[in-house]
Parts: sequence; structure tokens; C-alpha cells
Amino acid sequence: MTDSTVFDWRSFLLKWSGEWADSLPDGEARGEGDEAARRARWLGFPAASEERIAAMEERLGRQMPPSYREFLKVSDGWRHAGGFVRLLAGAEDAHWHNNESGLADIFEEYLDEDAGPEERREADLWRRGLQLDVESDITHVLLDPEDVDEHGEWAVYTWSSWRAEAPARHADFTAFMRDMHREFHSLQARRSDGEPVFANDTTRQLDAQVEEARLEALRGGWEEAVKALDEAKGYSRARAAGLGDQIRRLLGQTYMVYYDGLVTDPLYAPELLPPLVAEHAAHSYRDDSTLMFHLPGADDDLVSLAFATLDQVRDGTYRYTAAGPYGEAVERARELAQWGDTDGAWRTLMNALPRWQPLGPDHLAPLGWVADPLLGPLLTPERGRELLSTPRAGQPGEAPSPTAGLDPGGLAWLAESYRGNNRASYRFVLVEGTEPKELPGRLTDNDADKDGTVLNEPMTFRETLQRSRYNRSEFSSYDDRALMAVGRAGTGWSFAFDGEPAPFTAQRFVSPAATAGTDTRAVVVWSGLRAPHGKPFFHLSVARDGAEQYAFTYADGEIRRSGDIPRALDPSRFFDDLEDSARAERPLLEAVAEEFGASLPRHAIVNGRLHTFTSRSWTRPPRQGETYMTVRLQPAAMHPAEGERLGDNGPEAGKRP
Repeated sequence: MTDSTVFDWRSFLLKWSGEWADSLPDGEARGEGDEAARRARWLGFPAASEERIAAMEERLGRQMPPSYREFLKVSDGWRHAGGFVRLLAGAEDAHWHNNESGLADIFEEYLDEDAGPEERREADLWRRGLQLDVESDITHVLLDPEDVDEHGEWAVYTWSSWRAEAPARHADFTAFMRDMHREFHSLQARRSDGEPVFANDTTRQLDAQVEEARLEALRGGWEEAVKALDEAKGYSRARAAGLGDQIRRLLGQTYMVYYDGLVTDPLYAPELLPPLVAEHAAHSYRDDSTLMFHLPGADDDLVSLAFATLDQVRDGTYRYTAAGPYGEAVERARELAQWGDTDGAWRTLMNALPRWQPLGPDHLAPLGWVADPLLGPLLTPERGRELLSTPRAGQPGEAPSPTAGLDPGGLAWLAESYRGNNRASYRFVLVEGTEPKELPGRLTDNDADKDGTVLNEPMTFRETLQRSRYNRSEFSSYDDRALMAVGRAGTGWSFAFDGEPAPFTAQRFVSPAATAGTDTRAVVVWSGLRAPHGKPFFHLSVARDGAEQYAFTYADGEIRRSGDIPRALDPSRFFDDLEDSARAERPLLEAVAEEFGASLPRHAIVNGRLHTFTSRSWTRPPRQGETYMTVRLQPAAMHPAEGERLGDNGPEAGKRP
């Protein structure tokens, strides 16, 4: 709410009038009233007396809100309120709208049958509002006598037929006039090339404010900076939107963030194009026609760069780079992130941030990394605030407290249900003293994979599922090969994780622990204690130097065990209540983590990208007399080979010889 008792209407209106007069091009044809206003440098009229205002209130049957009353005491009406209201009412012309426009009928027609009182009250605005627009470009200005604050101020609503929006609300008449002053400035700032530069005390003050906000943002004072930039943006001051959008993007605010005026500058494009393109890729559904809307004035080279970056973002190959010490930290962070240590990757970036250098004077923070498939998932709103609060580019200031890590450590988080982790079954292999890139050599049958170099490019959990389901041409009822994500599992361990395994079959399950643990130690866990369908189960097996040491399987309400199981992992300690076996999941995972000192990175598995590979089958082949089914899918463009029956490429059932 604007305090009308302290608002200096005369100074404000005189400044506005002078700016308007100076903005008129020489020789432009004007009406008699506008010409007189230009010469007088006054858009208003003589002040309304207290008697005139009282007569108005008696005619309307209501006391006018304080801010409008104070305005009338300075000017009884106003010319050119913004860009679309040519004449604003004074004491004589203000009148109840009484659905003069017919808009009440239109807005009521669009109400749903179950519309509530508030929605109906909004539509009724056009019957009860006090109309202030006298001459306008199909723009209505109404004071609402039912939207009143504690100071007696009435809200102002504006609506234009060509804007196709709901009426805009202004807290009171002072706020409305200040918004119209901003609108006047915004329109003038967008003058065509060749017209005189629009410059005055207001624009110079705002431009100085933008520069100070830029320095304040680099010092870590982003909250004050973004307020100052947003105010200048309302007046369409150059640089304000482009600078403010950089702050908003790091806060996770992506709507209407286009880095106006900067993204098409070749100096800044390497940092600002990738996040713009990544946001487009996330919502375009392969319709790229709108991308050019956000690249006004871009030359051919920049357009080519934009679409090349778009292709890289979509196929997951975009790689962010930076110069100097910060660029070296980026490479170290990518190495950590690709094996699951996202907290370590973030700390690496933050520790190097004070040494980061901008590409130019309008660059506030590193931004291209948010489009990197490995680094982008590191960003959260909390981390964005930490980055923005950190002094950089040689500016002084105090570093903020580090944000908490996103990985809780251990394994117990797998037993929690929350957004992004609603899996009821999962399985993983832990291998001691082995790098993640070596796991395919321990968990595959293919000799070509034995060198440990065959890993897919990093994928999200969702992409992993899609590839697992849609890139297969053969499905077998006995073969259970898993597309597993790999990474580091704490100090001295690596992991292979499958977040959506096939159904568990205790009779044919073969633990990969022994083969994974050749010349080292390996742990296998497969849990389905919260499976909504089927019976709950849990398996643990531990092997050393290629031989299984101990194992147990809980399934069908029974526990089968082998080897000398340590007391800390004894299943009888966890499955004392076989009727409620789901309660055993968390303490079991805690015990496994404690016994082996291993953990799985929650953030990387749930939200990040990890390398993947296809493991050997987790089930044994069928035995003599066991029936199985194999389904092979033939591409539509392929034809059966000569002498091959088409039916042989569909479902087939048989017995293992």
C-alpha cells in the first residue's frame, strides 16, 4: 500500500509532465490540448477544491479513497496516463460503470457452474466499479469500492480488450499512477532507431541504479540487487532484464527468463545460450519454431550456435567449459558428478567460485553449467542462493555458510518413500577396491566388456528405464539382464544399481556376488519388501575372492541361509515379525551400510545422470524340462530371410534341450 499522506503528488506529476513534454519529437502533429500541455509542461488540470470533491462524493454516494482525493487536490484529471489512457477522470467525469461496457455479462458467461463467491465477485467488478477512463484505447480503469485495505484505499483494476488477460490489479490509485508512469517510460525506451534518445533524470538515475545493482550482485547481495534490477526493468532500462534473468535462473525461476539483450551478444552467448536452449528443449516437444522468438536480432552464426547447442542438449552431449581456475574446477566437478559424488562436485565448484571471472561487464555468474547433463542436476534453489551469495569476480564480501549436502549417506534412504523415490523393489552390487568403470568386466558375460571400458553415456533414471524397455529386441522369461547405473559407493567401494528390476524368482535367482568379487569383496542386495504386488522378499549375499562367504534370502515367509552370517546381519534379528516384513527394510539397510562402510548417492541416482551397462542375467538358464518363452521383435522394415517362417519371429515356446 502506498501511504498517500506522504506521497508528493505535485513533484511526481511535474516530473512526469516534463518527461512527457521532452519526449515529443519536433514537428509531430498534436491536438490543441496536447500542444498546450507541452508548452505548459503540465499534463494535468487545475486542482479540485475541497467543495468540488465533496460534491463529487455526494453525487456518487461514497467517500473517495485517500490517494485519489489527494491527487484531485493537485490535478482534477490527467492526460496520457500511460500509453493507452488519453484522459483520466477528474471530479466531474468519474462515474459508476454499471456494466456500461457489457463486460460483466462476458466475464460471467465464462464462469464455471461451481465458481465460488470470489470468482463471481471478480466478474461483478464491471457492475460496481467507479470508472476513471474518459478517453482510451479500449482500456478500462475502475476503482473497486469492495476491494478496500485498512487505510481505506480502493484497489484499481485495468483491462484492455487487446491484451487478452484478466484485469490487472493495482493496490491503490497511487500505485496505479506509478505503474502508468512506468508504462510511459517503457514505451518510450522502445523507440525505433533514428528517433531521439529518451533520457532524463529518471532514466539516468535508473541506469546508475542498474550499475550499482550489478556490483552488489557480484558482492553477493543478490536480494537487494534483484529488487533494484526489477524496478529498472519496469521502466525497460537497458541491461536490467538481462542481468536480473541471470539471478532468477540460478534461483530456479525459468518462466519468462530470456536474458534480454545479452543472449544474442556473441560475448555472452557461450554462457547464456545453453540455459536458454536447455529450457526450450525441456518444453518444446521437438517444436523448435519458438526458439527464434527469444533470439531477436541474432546473426546467422549465433543462430547456428543455438541450434547446434540444442542438438547437444537433447542428446546429452553438451559439455560446459570455462576459462582459468574456475574452468579447471569445472572439469574436476564433472569427474566427481559422473560417478555419483554430486555433493563433492558442488563443493568443488563453490570453492573455486571466488576466482571466477565474467565474460564481460554484464555477466553476473557462471550459467552455462546448468545445461550440462552432469552438472545441471547439482542445482537446487538453496544452492542457487549460495552461489549468488558468494562474492566473485574480485569483489569484496563475506562468503555464505555452505548449504547442506543432498546425500544423507548410507543406504537407509532406499526405504523412504518420497517424490522421485517411489520404487518398491531395487537391487545393487557393491564391489570393494574397484573403480566404477571396471564393473562391466565383473558383471557381464560378453568378452568384449571384460576390459571394463564399455559404459553407456550418463543417463537419468527415467532414461535408463526407457532404454531398458524400448531398446530391446528380445524378451525372455528366463533371462534377466539388468541395465545398471554405476558410481562410487563411499570410500573404497563402487556400485552397480538397478532401480526397477524384473520380478524376483527365488528358485532361479543366481547372485552375481561371486563373479563380481573375484580378487576382492562384493555385496549383493535385492529388496522387494514393499512390493505392492506379489510377496515381499529380501536377499543379501557376500563373496570374497570369487567364493560366496554367506547369504540369506527371505521369501514366501521363510528365511533360507548359508555360510557364517555375522550377527549384525543375522536375518532372524530383522524378521522377527514375518507378518510385517516391510519394517525390516530400513534396519537391514542400516546394518549393511554399517558392516561394510558403503553408501549409495541418493541425489545422483534419483535426480542425476550416471553411466550404465547391461549386466549378465541374474537368473540361471532353464533346466531340463523347464518351459520358457522368448519374444523377438522384428523391425517393420525387415523381412524374413529366405526359407525362414514369419511365425518363427513371433512368440515361441519350447523346452531347453
